[in-house]
Amino acid sequence: MSHHLRRVVLFLAGLLLIVLGLVLVVLPGPLTIPPILLGLWLWSLEFEFARHWLRPFRVRGAAAWSQAKEKPVHTTVITLLGLVGAGLLIWAALRYDAFDRGRDLIGFGF
Repeated sequence: MSHHLRRVVLFLAGLLLIVLGLVLVVLPGPLTIPPILLGLWLWSLEFEFARHWLRPFRVRGAAAWSQAKEKPVHTTVITLLGLVGAGLLIWAALRYDAFDRGRDLIGFGF
């Protein structure tokens, strides 16, 4: 694999993971941290700025991990309830055409 292709693949994979982590911010629990850390780690393999950004996240990730280990059942229940809730919201939005109705309500009917 050429160096440029590797950089593009690592950048896109890292970006996907970071965006996933940011989307998971709306869910309770520590779900947002692992994808962001993994995305930054992928970026840090090729990019100096990512190495710099990764340092504070390592500290925050370690703190969140130790907090989650203190109450594993609580963390698991909250995380699972958040995932189920998010799944239900997505299902309902798709089932009842919430996106199309919202677009029509705002006046962006194409």
